[in-house]
Amino acid sequence: MKLKLNSIIAACSILLSACLLHAQDSTFTNSIGMEFKLIQPGSFVMGSFQPPYPKPPDDTVKAGAHPGGERGYSAAEYKQAEELAKKDALPGFTVNIKKPFYIGKFEVTQAQWKKVMGANPSVFQGDKVPDDAADHPVESVTWEDAKQFINKLNGMEKGKTYRLPSEFEWEYAARAGATSDIPWAQIRKTAQIGTRTTNKVGQKQPNAWGLYDMLGNVWEWVQDYYNEKIFADPTPAKTGKVHVLKGASFVGDVKNATYKTHAAGPGNGWDIGFRVVMEATK
Repeated sequence: MKLKLNSIIAACSILLSACLLHAQDSTFTNSIGMEFKLIQPGSFVMGSFQPPYPKPPDDTVKAGAHPGGERGYSAAEYKQAEELAKKDALPGFTVNIKKPFYIGKFEVTQAQWKKVMGANPSVFQGDKVPDDAADHPVESVTWEDAKQFINKLNGMEKGKTYRLPSEFEWEYAARAGATSDIPWAQIRKTAQIGTRTTNKVGQKQPNAWGLYDMLGNVWEWVQDYYNEKIFADPTPAKTGKVHVLKGASFVGDVKNATYKTHAAGPGNGWDIGFRVVMEATK
């Protein structure tokens, strides 16, 4: 009887938690106009990598023969390419996001930065951009600058807790449910890349969860230390010399505008910004 009662209590607790979670607003706008989207818990495979390699047009090609086609590789060369690709492949690892969180719908803008910090450090403002720079992402900010902004924002917004996203949270939000790498055609629709300056936030299509410019415009700081690798590790580094940047910038192209890999700051500086996470109430 006691065991059955405990099971009922546990089930009620799970149901109550679910009700509280769904009772939260899916969007939130704070006092300085920063818009946030609620991201629900879930899981995804991170760090999976399968290098592309040329494949023969006809599987019946015999060893040593030249199948012709666009490249004209021999069967032995095709086989070697496959073996090398498999050698460099990475299976990835599962990441579980256990708590809901809010993340900025857009990158932090120059106007928002100025409201909190009182000055604008950005290079791309004034006559260096073709339109109103206030709606461009703030850039030329270090990881420490971003943390200072967040500390001041927490002081202004009593009862709210703001922070940088973890790399796991950032990629989970950027993927928006995608299980494979983003196709180049989709990158061109959603990413601000291949331009001479930063761009107003939110000018391209959002991802499936309503987030804009997760790829392109400016690289984005996250909380984690850089591990000196192309991909993240299952256990994030606890110390390091520099921090992780995600998402590529306006000077990038489709080859590096991906959520799968990461880079390290300080980088160029003038193409680096960030977006903010707000913790969901319990």
